[in-house]
Amino acid sequence: MSFQSEIVNWYLNHKRDLPWRGTTDAYIIWLSEVILQQTRVDQGLPYFNNFLQNYPTVLDFASASETQVLKLWQGLGYYSRGRNMLFTARQVRDLHGGVFPVRYDQLIKLKGIGEYTAAAIASFSSNESKAVLDGNVFRVLSRYFGIESPINSSTGKKQFADLAQSLISGQQPSVYNQAIMEFGALQCKPKSPNCGICPVQDSCFAQKHHLVGTLPVKLNKLKKRTRYFNYFLCMEGDNILVKKRSPGDIWQELYDFPLIETDRPFLEDPEKFAPLLQESFGAACKVRTLSHQKHLLTHQTIYVQFFGLDNYIINFNQNAEIKWVSLPEFDELPQPKVITNFVCKHFIT
Repeated sequence: MSFQSEIVNWYLNHKRDLPWRGTTDAYIIWLSEVILQQTRVDQGLPYFNNFLQNYPTVLDFASASETQVLKLWQGLGYYSRGRNMLFTARQVRDLHGGVFPVRYDQLIKLKGIGEYTAAAIASFSSNESKAVLDGNVFRVLSRYFGIESPINSSTGKKQFADLAQSLISGQQPSVYNQAIMEFGALQCKPKSPNCGICPVQDSCFAQKHHLVGTLPVKLNKLKKRTRYFNYFLCMEGDNILVKKRSPGDIWQELYDFPLIETDRPFLEDPEKFAPLLQESFGAACKVRTLSHQKHLLTHQTIYVQFFGLDNYIINFNQNAEIKWVSLPEFDELPQPKVITNFVCKHFIT
């Protein structure tokens, strides 16, 4: 039995029952694919259901506001994906009459849809013979065929793309693409794959040469950036002072608290940072330490410290992005996860 036949046979017996399978609706497939990028299925499934419930069609999505979309997206990270989805929905409305494209050459032109997503939508919705290449597929192909080219190098990407496209030839694209992705997600896992019951173990290069833990190869990642965020909590009754984050940094267009970023922990050298505090909140302000935590992003490690402020003065003319909102109003605004966690812990019982 060929590699492809083994993978498909395994899939038909082990596939998960997921709501976006069994449909050819390109809009629903698009929703699932974008939400599940760099997100586990169990984490992404509630978001998928919530988006589909709120926006059952692409025209419904296109009519949403950015604030509404980002609120639904809250907690998934990579917020640019949510903004890109709204832009895409409006492109489909304006350029395609509200009918989501199913051909690769049209899909690849839409905002936020790259080669993988375009191939997935095209193959699942119209059975177009376009091979998908995600992390799961890279891993399966690298291990089975013994490919040591880095998966994130230009040479490696071309080598894997050519191989993947050759393997899908003669297959039913919608089934084969889902099969090899599912095989990588459940069977040929990154860590502790169950090679003992793998249907292709006898012909797997990595299994034969004891390279399962070595393949696939990936070029060294960029060093993570370390940052120190000092949030200052200002309250008047049930109202709280919030700040809309500006473009050009993480969490853009989301709402957090007034912030001073420092090059090391605020409490490590309070005298050095006191002028920054007084410039923003007045010379008479008093600081109370509330909590701290470490927040990990893909390319950044952020040490977050929360402080309460008393006797503060806010110059709203110099801080137009800062405003008072009630706690219920703040709950309706999109927030970084670190802020949501803080609010839930301190204000929701």
